[in-house]
Amino acid sequence: MSALRIGVIGCSSFGARTMLPAIRDTPAALLTAVASRDRARAAAFAGRFGCDPVVGYENLLSRDDVDAVYIALPNALHHETALAALECGKHVLGEKPLTTTVRDTVELARTAAARGLVLRENFGFLHHGQHRRVRSLVGEGRIGPLRHFTSSYCFPPLPEDDVRYRSELGGGALLDLGVYPLRATQFFLGDDLTVVGAVLRRDPVSGVDVSGSFVACSPDGVIATGDFGFEHGFGSRYRLWGGTGQLTVERAFLPPPWYAPTLRIVSQDRVEELTLPAEHQFSASVSAFVAAVDTARAHGHDPHHREWSATVVRTAELVAHIDETAHRI
Repeated sequence: MSALRIGVIGCSSFGARTMLPAIRDTPAALLTAVASRDRARAAAFAGRFGCDPVVGYENLLSRDDVDAVYIALPNALHHETALAALECGKHVLGEKPLTTTVRDTVELARTAAARGLVLRENFGFLHHGQHRRVRSLVGEGRIGPLRHFTSSYCFPPLPEDDVRYRSELGGGALLDLGVYPLRATQFFLGDDLTVVGAVLRRDPVSGVDVSGSFVACSPDGVIATGDFGFEHGFGSRYRLWGGTGQLTVERAFLPPPWYAPTLRIVSQDRVEELTLPAEHQFSASVSAFVAAVDTARAHGHDPHHREWSATVVRTAELVAHIDETAHRI
């Protein structure tokens, strides 16, 4: 099929570092335009990535040369922008979290299904092969029956004017970082999780949560914990602890494209390290999105929508439960 023509909504620093280069360099994709409410910012991004500048998100959505959009806006703007894109007949790859509420997530999923469009949430780490290898090793019994899953994603404080300190824009560590260990827990333990406890630390100046932890369990008795925040030294890791050993992954959620992951398996009398090939998880995310759109075009609908939407709605439900029940300090 012809290249998927993608327009970008929002000129974020994260998008500039990761997603715009990935879209530009993916052979099956064509970066057509980038939109901002600021003319100079749109022009700067367009010049940097070789596409058209557009002022105003609605003007990008009205273009005939845009088949799909990548949305890189503050969290609170994801829902309304994605909904507008779907209503204009555009496939959507939205930054995580897809929305800030369960209701909005369900609405987007239903709208995409009704229109036969592809809707995806950009969790890049899910497209990195190291996690599939880990799941395979656990399934083979390399660490025995799984008992605990622990994951963490934290980094140092952000600049004072960062949007993640603004509650009206969907800021806070839970939505920005907590979704990573939560989604990783779903990846390994399934969607049928029960959150049994949580703690959120609030910043007295901005009012948003800046760190937190949760405890969950699966129906078969595996215990999971997740830690997150932006008031720490950097950490991005998880550990699966089984009846006969442990398997640890460092740089789990944002490994550089050049980084060759090392899986560390520790048992009582042996330490084994498996080094895997380096991968560009955001290029893989773009390629997976393009492939999903090609499949949807061929079938007239997205055949994987039901499975995908069940997981993303469950993530939103778990986030909401953590937020509603957490002990705040």
